[in-house]
Amino acid sequence: MHSVLSRNQFLIKEHTGILKAANNYDIFDLATGELLMECREDKLGLFTKILRFTDYKRNTPFDIQVRLPDGTPGAQRTQVVRVTRGISLFLSKVEVRDDSDRIVGGFKQKLFSIGGAFKVVDPGDQVLFSLEGSWTGWDFRFKAGERELAHVTKKWAGIGKELFTSADNYVLEINEHVSTTDTARELILAAVLCIDMVLKE
Repeated sequence: MHSVLSRNQFLIKEHTGILKAANNYDIFDLATGELLMECREDKLGLFTKILRFTDYKRNTPFDIQVRLPDGTPGAQRTQVVRVTRGISLFLSKVEVRDDSDRIVGGFKQKLFSIGGAFKVVDPGDQVLFSLEGSWTGWDFRFKAGERELAHVTKKWAGIGKELFTSADNYVLEINEHVSTTDTARELILAAVLCIDMVLKE
């Protein structure tokens, strides 16, 4: 796992635009405003781009690479996490890969289920924890039983408040008791991106 994920507070800013087909984000350190990672959907085919502007947007495949920013010393487009999904009909099944492109787990969510819950699984499809909440209120929690691992929201009144410029920004707080070597950190970050792509659209 890349060391950049050892931090506990992140600000995720979505790139917005009227004719935006790709899912692109920037991830900052919430306390300092430092750009830590870039999320880019570079491998977007023409047919998928067209469907992104239709009612079938939430069914389209995606392949997003989270990497160190260009210009970071030694970055060379270093992958931190990769999030992929094929065409989705009734069940959204997402794969998450680490900085060595190994599958570390994924998510499953029924496209027409009520609410925003989906399960986070390991490579063997065993449930590790769940994402619970509602996109209408934008207050999500990652929980393993009663134990909370992380929290993501659009509402923030802390140090990073001045970084907010639109409604398409999210704050991710990972609890300190989650080990800095725990693959849950990779899965949690990937899941935050999928809240927007799988649930909100």
